Amino acid sequence: MSKEDLSIPKISILVGPTAVGKTSISVAVAKAMNCEIISADSAQVYKYMDVGTAKIKPEEMQDIKHYMIDEVYPDENFSVAEFRERAETYIKEISAKNKLPLIAGGTGLYINSLLNNLDFTPAVSDEAFRNEMQQQAEEKGNEYVHGLLEPIDPTSYSKLHPNDVRRVIRALEVYKYTGKPISYFQEESKKIPPRYNYSYLGLTMDRQKLYDRIDKRVDIMMQQGLIDEVKKLLDMGYTKDLVSMQALGYKEIINYLEGEYTLEEAVTIIKRDSRHYAKRQLTWFRRDERIEWVNLDDYTSLEAVTEKIKKYIAGKFDLL
Repeated sequence: MSKEDLSIPKISILVGPTAVGKTSISVAVAKAMNCEIISADSAQVYKYMDVGTAKIKPEEMQDIKHYMIDEVYPDENFSVAEFRERAETYIKEISAKNKLPLIAGGTGLYINSLLNNLDFTPAVSDEAFRNEMQQQAEEKGNEYVHGLLEPIDPTSYSKLHPNDVRRVIRALEVYKYTGKPISYFQEESKKIPPRYNYSYLGLTMDRQKLYDRIDKRVDIMMQQGLIDEVKKLLDMGYTKDLVSMQALGYKEIINYLEGEYTLEEAVTIIKRDSRHYAKRQLTWFRRDERIEWVNLDDYTSLEAVTEKIKKYIAGKFDLL
């Protein structure tokens, strides 16, 4: 490590698809390496949404301090920029204690906001334009609005799913006011020297085994009271049109409660869409050449995986 690098804060990052085992592994690594954990999960930031997000329980934390969990109420907006701002504050707090910040989660945009120096300027914001695009999506379909991106920002067009309406509209908004695609600003940001000295690990396993774990997790969520959790949120006044309530698992249960699905149909859809989500997560992370992959099928115990990750992080930061 060069002398210049010594002044750059160290962070360790652990990513992977839903249900791969990030929670238990991150806690084990944190205990072994004097870490505190910052969650990079776009659903776990919301209060009261515990069962459907597989949020870590207090007893599972094993006295390891966690950040970015229960940060905001379900009716509050929470952006990537907001995540970055808060995460940077927590990184400073953790580093000041001579502990290593461990960023753990599956929301790739959150991770990239820390590593890619994403430039959220110019501060383009036009609510009227966003509302107009949202209305067009509702009237003409998500594919129509998504198609508007193709001639002006083919990179974002290929990366974003048509149903990711919010980010599609954001990309259109940036182009409208800057004349440049949002991907241009993202690429420019990569030229800025990194603010962190980081280790970056990804967890993976056999795809069918992962899908089986996802199906089992959904069954456990139902046993743990996902329906009651959704009912409680609705009773508290949190409506189905909120971004938070569009989270996987919540919107399907709302549709069941409103009579659109049978319970069996809702559970089947949650499982199917969770598998699709895991596949998209893996596709996203596989594109990132900075990640060192750990195949969990190669290890027979949590201790063995923890030791592998511990050695990698220690070697990366000259802690051996």
